[in-house]
Amino acid sequence: MHHKNILLISATARLHERMRELTRVIDVSVALATEATFSQVPISGRTFDLVIIDEKGLSSEFATAVDAFCTQNSSIPRLFVCDLEALVSFTPPSQGHNDFIVATAGLPELSLRCSLLLWPGAESTSRDLVIVDNIKINLATYQVYIDDAPVDLTYMEYLLLSFLASHPSRAYSREVLLQRVWGFEYCGGTRTVDVHVRRVRSKIGPQAAAHIETVRGVGYLFRV
Repeated sequence: MHHKNILLISATARLHERMRELTRVIDVSVALATEATFSQVPISGRTFDLVIIDEKGLSSEFATAVDAFCTQNSSIPRLFVCDLEALVSFTPPSQGHNDFIVATAGLPELSLRCSLLLWPGAESTSRDLVIVDNIKINLATYQVYIDDAPVDLTYMEYLLLSFLASHPSRAYSREVLLQRVWGFEYCGGTRTVDVHVRRVRSKIGPQAAAHIETVRGVGYLFRV
């Protein structure tokens, strides 16, 4: 594997020690940029193979600037670092090779996810794909396509759709979906399931949405 360069964009120092540890376990160099210093990156002459973006404390305007920078530079892969509670509203970019990791993840997971983005192996296998009608869900990249066009789903919307599509022809109650998709620690009511189903249906279009059936008195079922 050839040496690679990583750009870490962060408003805090919480990842600095893990970045130093990362350089000891995989063949990378890490440069740091903050919102105040990022404007110097394009004119520095350095090229980067991966951008790690710590979402905490970054403004939406700055996130847009980083997105434009990555797109303009051969679609540099991005690894997003999110707090656990922020995953509910997190929407990964639909273009390019991207991934995310929770801020509390340890060095082994961080090094693995960086390695997969820096030195990608074979394309996704058939086991990573769920294809029904005009829907294609890539379980390896957390991406959804309708008629081969990417769909922007939040993380929880993606989890809900991928769970239902991966377990077709079986009705799940709202309570079970909360446990299986949101996790046992979720404290919200079952209405959030209905809200997310409605959002998923609206985003994937009527043809694909017809596969998500409401089972009266029970919950939802994905019909193939």
